[in-house]
Amino acid sequence: MRSRSTVGERLVATFLLGIVLFNLPILEIFAVERVVFGVPLLFLYMFGAWLALLVLLALGNRGRREDRHSTDAAAGEAPDVSN
Repeated sequence: MRSRSTVGERLVATFLLGIVLFNLPILEIFAVERVVFGVPLLFLYMFGAWLALLVLLALGNRGRREDRHSTDAAAGEAPDVSN
């Protein structure tokens, strides 16, 4: 079980990584007229970076979800399965 501060720190780090990945100097690296599998390289980079950030956020939030379920079980409450 991870502490709330560790999970929060990972989410903040993911946010900062997103800012760096979608900042202009990095985007200019991929703003060339090159096509990969029929898709411009810039679009491929943007959707790939977006997907990577979503995966990192899902992994970061998984720890929060597990913590919430273990806290509910320790308190004797039924786990919330509506999520």
